[in-house]
Amino acid sequence: MTEDGTGLLTIGELARVTGLTVRTIRYWSDEGVLPPVARSTGGYRLFDAACVARLELIRTLRELGLGLADVRGVLAGERTVAQVAAAHVVALDAQIRSLRVTKAVLSTVARRGSSAEETTLMNKLARLSVAERRRIMEEFVEEMFHGLDTADPEIHERMRRTAMDLPEDPTPEQVDAWVELAELVRDPEFRARMRQAAEFNAADRGHETPAGASMWFVKRLVQLAGQAVERGLAPEAPEADEVLDELLGDADRAAVIERLEASHNVRLARYRELLATLKGTPAPAYRTEFAWVVNALRARVND
Repeated sequence: MTEDGTGLLTIGELARVTGLTVRTIRYWSDEGVLPPVARSTGGYRLFDAACVARLELIRTLRELGLGLADVRGVLAGERTVAQVAAAHVVALDAQIRSLRVTKAVLSTVARRGSSAEETTLMNKLARLSVAERRRIMEEFVEEMFHGLDTADPEIHERMRRTAMDLPEDPTPEQVDAWVELAELVRDPEFRARMRQAAEFNAADRGHETPAGASMWFVKRLVQLAGQAVERGLAPEAPEADEVLDELLGDADRAAVIERLEASHNVRLARYRELLATLKGTPAPAYRTEFAWVVNALRARVND
């Protein structure tokens, strides 16, 4: 209380009552969130008991991370504390996601001993917004199937669903996978190979072909070739003819090789592995099974 008996407090007295610094109180007063109720004859700011309560609210809101503009809005009755808090929850969620990505990038850099250039690239790709990352993947899938009306719709939809983004709390391995995936799908050569695979798929189907028929062929190939591998059957062995006949019937073997190499190559297998890493699931690349069929076909086509 001031010596003149008014019951008003100077900034120094207010600081002692609240435990805040004079500098902080003066700053908040200068910013208009804690206006004085009067001035002393010497021009010093004076505050009353209501100002003490107001100051405690200001301190609480600031400790919760609210900016002065939000604090001013709450104090003026323009926004409720609940409304401001809800907005800040959204902002904090975004900040937390960003910090998690930063942590994962730094962990990857430390583990790999990345160069300055690689670190910059990793950070740039990992910090793309969710919308930007999704746009990269969606544009890749749409370019792959654009204008191919007879392409298997189930494959198209599956590709669209697997247009993966970084998880909210990515591991260093997932940051690695996303960076590699983003570079892979923007590689013109890879995009051309994927487009060729989609064109082959469309050419082999008609509008009346049931959706998912292409997936049935893949499952059948994996089943039959997997059984041959388990039996230790060499691709060039005469007995492999039975497996190929059951799988392909009288289809042109040379044409089948071309299609298999377009749609089931090493880079496509890597694409699937990266998607699986982002999803946190095993990667069903089936490299062994497809390699067995391709080698069996080559052994016969080249004879």
